[in-house]
Amino acid sequence: MKKLVQTFKNIWSIEELRNKIVVTLLFVLIYRFGTHIVLPGIDPNLIEAAQKSAKSNGILGLFDTFAGGAFSQASILALGIMPYISASIFMQLMTILVPQLQKVQKEGDSGRKKINQWTRYLTVVVTMFQAGAYVSYLNSPGYAEALIPAFKPYFFASTILLLSAGTLFVMWLGEKIQDKGLGNGTSIIIMVGILARLPQSIAQEFSSKVGANDAFIRGILVFAFEAVFLVLIIIALIALVQGVRKIPVNYAKQIVGNRQVGGARQFLPLKVNSAGVMPIIFAQAIMFLPTLFSFTNLDSAKGIVRIFNDHSNGWYMLIYSIMVIGFTFLYTALIFNPKQMSEDLKRNNGFIPGVKPGQPTADYIGAIMDRITLPGAVFLALVGILPGFAQMLGVTQGFSTFFGGTSLLIMVGVVLDTLQQIETHLLMRQYDGLMTGGRVQGRQALQTASY
Repeated sequence: MKKLVQTFKNIWSIEELRNKIVVTLLFVLIYRFGTHIVLPGIDPNLIEAAQKSAKSNGILGLFDTFAGGAFSQASILALGIMPYISASIFMQLMTILVPQLQKVQKEGDSGRKKINQWTRYLTVVVTMFQAGAYVSYLNSPGYAEALIPAFKPYFFASTILLLSAGTLFVMWLGEKIQDKGLGNGTSIIIMVGILARLPQSIAQEFSSKVGANDAFIRGILVFAFEAVFLVLIIIALIALVQGVRKIPVNYAKQIVGNRQVGGARQFLPLKVNSAGVMPIIFAQAIMFLPTLFSFTNLDSAKGIVRIFNDHSNGWYMLIYSIMVIGFTFLYTALIFNPKQMSEDLKRNNGFIPGVKPGQPTADYIGAIMDRITLPGAVFLALVGILPGFAQMLGVTQGFSTFFGGTSLLIMVGVVLDTLQQIETHLLMRQYDGLMTGGRVQGRQALQTASY
C-alpha cells in the first residue's frame, strides 16, 4: 500500500503528466455531460420504456454501449465517435489498397494531414447517413410517443444537423485529448462510454441473481462466481494483447573509432494479436448489414436478420467466429510486411541465427507470423462470442457484454496503452515504474485509423 501511495505521489509531482491527466479528465467530463442533453423536440420524461428496449436489443445495445448510453437517451451525442471510426477504418484500408493514397501517406507530415482532412470530410458524409437512419428509428414506437407535436415539422432537419455537429464535436474532443491529454483521444472516449455502463450493468446483474433465487446466499455465490470468471477472462485477454513471439537477432560487430559496437543479441518481437480489435469490428460491421434493412423494426424481423441480431444464436456465433478468424489473417497480411523487416535487418547488419539474409529471412519471419496468428485468431474469435455464451448461461444482456467482445478488448487495450504512457513519464524522470516486477507493455494503439 505504501508503494502504491508513493507511486501516485510521483505521478502527481511531474507537472507535465499532472497537466495531461487534468486535461483528459476535463474533456471526459464535458463529453459525459453532453451525453445527457436530449435532442430538441423529444420529451425526456416519455422515453424510459424506449430506453430499456434499445439497451436490451442486440445491435442497438452495442451502439448504446459505445455511445455511453447517449444512443438510448436520444442525446445530441447519440452517434458518438462511431462515424469517425467508420470513416477512419475506410481511409486506412484505402491507403493500403490504393497506390495513389499510399504515395500521399508517404509524403510525411503533410501527407498525414491530407489523409486526416479527407477522413473528416468522409466523417460528415457518414454522420449524415447514420443521422437519417437514427431519425427513422426515433419515429418508431416508443420514441415516437415522446416527440413534441409542435416541433415535428422541424424535427428531421434539426436532428440531422445537431447529430452531425455532435459527432464533429466528439471528434474534436478526441483530437484535443490526443494533443494535450493522456492516451489516444478516440480510444479514451469509447472506453469512457463503455465504462459508464458498467456500474448499472453490475447492479442489474446483482439484483437479477439475488431476486431470481429463493436462497439469498445462492444468488450471492452465483454473482461472485461470475465476477471471478470475469477477472480470469480479463487476465487471459491481457495475455493475448501483450503476448509476443521473440525471434533472436544478432548484429555484426563493427569498429567505430576506438570502440566496438554491435555483437549483442537482441530480439524481434512479433505480436500474437497484431491485428488488435480490427477483426472484431470488421466482423460486427458485416454482421450488422442484414440488420440494417429492418433497423426501425427489429422485433418483427425474421430469418437471417433475426439470427444476426441474436448474439446467443448458434449460427450467429459460428459465422461470427469464422469471419473474425478470416479478418485476423487478412488484416495481419495487410499491416505486416516481413520483406520490409528483412531489409531493415540487412541494412542494420542484423541477421537471424541459422537463416540467410534477404528473402530466406522474410520467409522465415512470415512463416512464424502465420503460426502464431492462428491461435491468436482462434482466441480472438472465442473472446468475440463469449458474451453470447454468457447470455445462454443466464447472465443479463448488459453485463454479458463485459465478458468479451469489442467492449472488453477495447477497455483492456486502452488501459494498457495509457499505463504504458504513465510508465514512460515515470521512468524518464528516474522514478520507479508502476510495477516493480516487470514493465507494462503497450499494444497497437486504437488510433483514429485503427479502431
